Amino acid sequence: MVTQRSLSLSVSRLLRAFAVACVSLPMTVGGADPEREQRFRSEMVPLLRTYCYDCHGSEEGEGGITLEAHASADAIMRNRGIWLRALRQLQSGAMPPPGSGELDQSSRDRLETLIDEMANAVNCVQDPNPGRVVLRRLNRFEYFYTVLDLLGIRYEPALAFPGDDTGYGFDNIGDVLNLPPLLMEKYLRAAEEISDQAIMTPPPARLFEAQFLPTDLDGADRFSARRGGLSMNTNGTISLALETPFAALYHFEISASGDQAGNEPCKLEIKVNGRNPTVVLVPNEDPEIHAVAIRLPRGRPTIEFSFVNDYYNKESKADRNLWLGHLRIAGRERNIQAFLPSDLPPSHRRIVYIRPGDGVSQPAARDAVLERLMSRGYRRPASPAEVARLGQLVDNVMHEGGSFEEGIQLALQTVLVSPHFLFKVEAPREPLADGTYPKISDYELATRMAYFLWSSMPDDELLRAAWEGKLRDPKVLTAQVARMLKDDRAKRFVENFAGQWLELRNLDAAQPDPRRFPQFNDSVRRLMRLETLNFFAGVMQSNLPVTRLLDADFTYLNEELAAYYGIGGVQGPEFRPIRLDPSRRGGLLGHASILTVTSNPTRTSPVKRGKWVLDNLLGAPPPPAPPDVPELQRGRLVGTLRERMEQHRADPSCAACHRVMDALGFALENFDGIGLWRDRDEGSPIDASGELPDGSRFTGFGELRQVLLAQHRNDFVRCLAEKMLTYALGRGMEYYDKCTIDEIVAFLEENNDRFAYLILGIVRSDPFQRLGHREAF
Repeated sequence: MVTQRSLSLSVSRLLRAFAVACVSLPMTVGGADPEREQRFRSEMVPLLRTYCYDCHGSEEGEGGITLEAHASADAIMRNRGIWLRALRQLQSGAMPPPGSGELDQSSRDRLETLIDEMANAVNCVQDPNPGRVVLRRLNRFEYFYTVLDLLGIRYEPALAFPGDDTGYGFDNIGDVLNLPPLLMEKYLRAAEEISDQAIMTPPPARLFEAQFLPTDLDGADRFSARRGGLSMNTNGTISLALETPFAALYHFEISASGDQAGNEPCKLEIKVNGRNPTVVLVPNEDPEIHAVAIRLPRGRPTIEFSFVNDYYNKESKADRNLWLGHLRIAGRERNIQAFLPSDLPPSHRRIVYIRPGDGVSQPAARDAVLERLMSRGYRRPASPAEVARLGQLVDNVMHEGGSFEEGIQLALQTVLVSPHFLFKVEAPREPLADGTYPKISDYELATRMAYFLWSSMPDDELLRAAWEGKLRDPKVLTAQVARMLKDDRAKRFVENFAGQWLELRNLDAAQPDPRRFPQFNDSVRRLMRLETLNFFAGVMQSNLPVTRLLDADFTYLNEELAAYYGIGGVQGPEFRPIRLDPSRRGGLLGHASILTVTSNPTRTSPVKRGKWVLDNLLGAPPPPAPPDVPELQRGRLVGTLRERMEQHRADPSCAACHRVMDALGFALENFDGIGLWRDRDEGSPIDASGELPDGSRFTGFGELRQVLLAQHRNDFVRCLAEKMLTYALGRGMEYYDKCTIDEIVAFLEENNDRFAYLILGIVRSDPFQRLGHREAF
């Protein structure tokens, strides 16, 4: 809980921080609006003087906050962070604090409206700003699914990458997705492992090398040894019976020289098995290396080295002799395809869909494969220069004796560590001449849609619509959204959005006391989570009103989870929709997953449950509790949990925060710490009644749902829209997003709150389709 003084001090710090920030920030919301200034002075100032100036009206206001310093509507707008926090305190009933004067409901509503209008002042027509998203790295789930959809490879180690930081409740927020060195190392290793799995390459070529001295060859004893070699002073042959492991083109390196005489140089003739002579000219008198390539069969070919043009002139004593020194023979097995097409994995056939041969040149096959691979991996057409750069890599591999597949494998590794793959890159754009914010490209729009609904890259149909320039056509856009929601990949949206919005990921860390809750085990934990995800998916795929998330009279159960709840008539391991008694179950608030996440290990927590409702369903999070608040204990407080909490709340410093949270949490007290229904707690009847600051009264879970829908339907829909837009854009909401939220909520209401229209409203919104600028207010 937050005391009035601690709240004021934290607000004071915020005020100073905003003051420093605003020194260098240009105002982009326009100058003073005379009408707004008039309303501030005539309507808002009297309310502030009556209910707020007692504590914050002097130069030394509580916590250093002096409201008179904010003496204009523009001042409120410049310090909107403080005023929006004050608005949340006012809405929750935490302000004014108890004992400082009762604020009647009519005045409270009016003050809330005025603060909202002043702090969120933005001209949605003249000053629209779709905002800008920073460069966003793929989080580990997006990386996993992108590799899966691009290559068909399930690279499980991606899920063990260092955990991604979260912002605004989600792990796809650009501001917090940095790239630490450890993760870059894992990306490099992953690129190698994935490319090895994706592309099958021929086995490594075998190498052969042998070295000889000519004095050791057969027939060498007929000639004389000289200078460490063999001097052949007459025509003759020496031979070598060589054992070759494979047929190939072998390279001979022979150190040779000659005593030159007559009108031609010395000639060395090489034959294999007495056939196909190859003549090597040796015109030099000093030893030099002479290289020649000769094809040898597999086995034991006999290689003959012959001096064939001896010459001697008796009169001049001119004598032609051949000298042979060191001999080296080396061969490399030709890299042949060692597998049939049917042996190739689907990923290989998908990537290397064309090879050199059969009338297709190596450059043509190379560029075709690379252009397709890079364009899909980069989520937009690869440029000729980009293709050429990777093409050079392929050529280098093949020049060094590698295969075509090995060259493409290296190119794939390069794609997988490229910023164009690892980041959702959007080209920077400046506003148009008329001040209109520019649209992102169709390919960037397709990418945003795909990562929003599939946590992965766009498929060929989305990319085709982008290439044809038709994606923004209203009919095409609507059809694509409908198609994407029906696709199995939309389960990823359920997992990643609903799993984080509803805090289901925290279920893995929940540790109910096994002595207090012996029914709970890891199997139940898993089934609880599946129930909520299946329920969310059912509402989405059936295009039900989003409000059914609160008031549905059905859920999804299998036999084991139904038995856990005490519901009969359900058989088998498959989840299926099951009708419920709406007084005991129904909607998200009746799900054991959420009730367990919002409990302590040994008991329920009305505070956690109430805070969860405020945070995730009503969009009105309470301020954080100060660090020195003690845990609720029995030593000083006595009675039932509710009685102890009411004694705890009697402290004025605690009452403001707990007034709303506790009321919401008490309504869920019929559910124990693992979500099972109960009528008594430690022998005492459950009192599940409560009252909200607006006067709404309820008793129990069923009536709470009715109150939430009757009195707070707009709060819920708006909260859900804000959460989903945050997830879709990968950034937090700013004051100027109010216009977009208003439009989405209105569009949803026009279409009977149907789920698909919430998605469509987000996808067609300006923040989703345009680039604006970022502000810090």
